[in-house]
Amino acid sequence: MLVSVKSFKELTTKDVYAVLQLRSEIFVVEQNCVYQDVDGKDFKAFHVLGYKDNNLVAYTRIFKSGDYFKEASIGRVVVKKSERKHKYGYVIMQESIAAVKEHLQETTIKISAQKYLLKFYNNLGFKEEGEEYLEDGIPHMVMYKH
Repeated sequence: MLVSVKSFKELTTKDVYAVLQLRSEIFVVEQNCVYQDVDGKDFKAFHVLGYKDNNLVAYTRIFKSGDYFKEASIGRVVVKKSERKHKYGYVIMQESIAAVKEHLQETTIKISAQKYLLKFYNNLGFKEEGEEYLEDGIPHMVMYKH
C-alpha cells in the first residue's frame, strides 16, 4: 500500500470521489448508519490516502489543533473490508500519527473512537478518557495519544 498525505487543494477529483465512496461504503452501508459524512470539514483537513493497485483501500483525515477539537485529531479512519486482513488499519494510523507530527508539528492527538476498536487504538498508544457516549447511534470513547 502506498500512502500519501495531501491538503484538500492537492486532492484530485479522482481522490475526492474515491474518499467519499470509501467513507460511504464503510460508515453508511457497512455500519448501517445514516449520517452526514460530507460535513464541510474536509477543506481544513490533511487527507491520508492509502492506495493499492490504484484503488483507495485506507484513509484518514487529520486536523491541526483548533480545527476540529482543541487538540490535533485523526478521524474518518477507514479500511476497505476486503483489505483489513493485511493490517492496513495499523499502517494508515501510523502514517497519520507521523503526518500529525510532520505536517502539523503537534504530538498530542485526540480521537473519537468507536468502542469496539479500543484495543486497536490502545495498540497504537491511545488511552481512553471519560465516559462512553453515543455518536450517530454507535458507542464511542474519547482517546488521547501524548
